[in-house]
Amino acid sequence: MLQPHIHPGMLRNVPLFAVLDEAQVSRLAGVMTRRSFPKNRTVMQAGDPTDSLYIILSGRTKVQMADDEGKEVILAALGPGEFFGEMGLMDDEPRAASVVTTEPCEFVVITKDDFNALLKDNFDLAMVIMRGLVKRLREADRKIESLALLDVYGRVARVLIENSEDINGQKIVKNKLPRQDIAKMIGASREMVSRVMKGLEVGGYIETRDDGSTLLRERLSTHL
Repeated sequence: MLQPHIHPGMLRNVPLFAVLDEAQVSRLAGVMTRRSFPKNRTVMQAGDPTDSLYIILSGRTKVQMADDEGKEVILAALGPGEFFGEMGLMDDEPRAASVVTTEPCEFVVITKDDFNALLKDNFDLAMVIMRGLVKRLREADRKIESLALLDVYGRVARVLIENSEDINGQKIVKNKLPRQDIAKMIGASREMVSRVMKGLEVGGYIETRDDGSTLLRERLSTHL
């Protein structure tokens, strides 16, 4: 659902725009729009023309690809403050992957023309975008390494660690990761992931709490 009228203060809380001055933020707010999507809604589809950049204000999404037989692989999970769609804006290629909401989400959206004009006027913002691309390349390298060198226990452990937050000195996965999604991230079956998660819990490597979050013990890293 399209929701116009962006208040500049809303953009000031987005890390991507922290390098902009007040005048630039105000101009940007004037050309951006807000969009909201319910859970399990496709925001963009692989192969679609690239026409805009999305920044997540709230909620979470997954970035995924599928082969000709419909088998899906999850490339990344994104949350508030993160963005997607920038690659196609820079190389004029169609969308490389699909993005689906895993929670109700709200985004701010900037068109291709406005995005390119903003980059031309702000070197610091261009560097932020480039660092984001490099980060994703490094994450892709780690996924390839995991598939090549780690067993299923190690791949599950890495997914849990990468999706955890440091809360009061403890590593906790606040957002429950569906077994099916983990399976799509590591190239394994849902049944195998369920067995591995059960084994990690019985072995004292993780603890599932009543609120659905998962506490990670320090010894979980021994599986990497």
